[in-house]
Amino acid sequence: MGSQGKMPQIHVFMVSFPGQGHVNPLLRLGKRLAAKGILVTFSTAESYGAQMRKANKNLSDEPTPYGSGMIRFEFIDDAWDYSKPEGTDLELYMKHLESLGKQLLPQMIEENKKQGRPVSCLINNPFIPWVSDVAEILEIPSAVLWVQSAASFSCYYHYLHKLAPFPTDSKPELEVQLPSMPLLKHDEVPSFLHPASRYTMLKKAILGQFNKLSSPFCILMDTFQDLELELVDHLSKICPIKTVGPLFKHPKLNSPNGEDVRGDLFTSDSGIMQWLDSKSSSSVVYISFGSIVILKQEQIDEMAYGLLNSGVNFLWVLKEPSTGTGYLPVKLPDGFLDKAGDKAKIVQWCPQEQVLAHSSLACFLTHCGWNSTMEAISIGTPIIAFPQWGDQVLDAKYLVDVFKVGIQLCRGEDENRIIPRDEVEKCVREASGAKAAEMKENALKWKKAAEDAVADGGSSQQNLQAFIDDIIATCTAKKFKKVGL
Repeated sequence: MGSQGKMPQIHVFMVSFPGQGHVNPLLRLGKRLAAKGILVTFSTAESYGAQMRKANKNLSDEPTPYGSGMIRFEFIDDAWDYSKPEGTDLELYMKHLESLGKQLLPQMIEENKKQGRPVSCLINNPFIPWVSDVAEILEIPSAVLWVQSAASFSCYYHYLHKLAPFPTDSKPELEVQLPSMPLLKHDEVPSFLHPASRYTMLKKAILGQFNKLSSPFCILMDTFQDLELELVDHLSKICPIKTVGPLFKHPKLNSPNGEDVRGDLFTSDSGIMQWLDSKSSSSVVYISFGSIVILKQEQIDEMAYGLLNSGVNFLWVLKEPSTGTGYLPVKLPDGFLDKAGDKAKIVQWCPQEQVLAHSSLACFLTHCGWNSTMEAISIGTPIIAFPQWGDQVLDAKYLVDVFKVGIQLCRGEDENRIIPRDEVEKCVREASGAKAAEMKENALKWKKAAEDAVADGGSSQQNLQAFIDDIIATCTAKKFKKVGL
């Protein structure tokens, strides 16, 4: 059927885990589907959605034109108060969200049906596998957007099904060898799978999704085929996966009021781009550790002096801890900004895609979350890898050893040490100097491959259309079944 002819009314309902690293890629997918003529409803917890509305005034619960389709927002009333003593308990919150979500999501879907927009497909991302249960009970086709790498997916899959040995309490430093992947040291495996991990609830949630992989008819991945070619080919024989990334690279379409539909929680400092414009080509180091990672104050101090001593210009996203994390705010050393002068720009948030693409940028010092990893690779930006936990340690391994676009500054929380200023300085100098040309050359090759993937006829573009065709075929078959044909 493809994009030819009149498309039947398709309504895709998306449910995201309430976190920036989950909301962004799922919303990007939603915008791509809407651009192709589909009605998309985007949902997450109201406690998160309220913050989205503050930063983005054009989020409406009414269908709003976007490309050839429509997009709307409808949040799940999670009734959660982060200010209460139990407000920072992630395990308690996830149980609460599941219990409430299983009750409210079917009601929301039923109400949409009454409003003349029955749901054709449910899509969720990891950490909320209960959405697959709701889809199965309501007999609605469902899919999952995997928001990490194919390599990370393979680790969880092989761990759950006991297809390879992983580190244990008795063998904590066991190396892991998986098909179509390099040998992984114990601290390069997603840290949730390590016996010493503190994040047992997150491990349980992700593995919960893998226990339900028979439910979704498709697993969409925010990666692109050429980036993890051999592994994607291998996994495609095991699971119904489709690579559709990098999702942020797809053409952006503005809504009628001229503003793009975004899931950001903050508005940008208007002076960022002007500051970057004032710097010479390849002279700025950009530092950001995503929406979740909060470094210890001692590490902030060492990072600050390492940057200062390197003599480079740097743009540093130094944010307040998110509500509900329980972390205390960090601060720069006394007198630091005076010493740095115009070489430093410190902000709480910035438009990362625009920053990474700016000509003044030399490299990106990052926690190696998958969203940041995909953006850096696809824009062609060299990396200084500073992973902490989860899939970040595996992403760092690939960035440095496989994609060859980065150098490693730390190995994650398992290393259990503060990285001193002299190591920071050395790494920054190397990434913006001697090593820069080689990394940049490799990064630009991946940028070209990413652009090819999302172009007309590219692998990700074809996979996205095939996914839409599958939804249309399923809806058409159900319609015929109802009338007895």
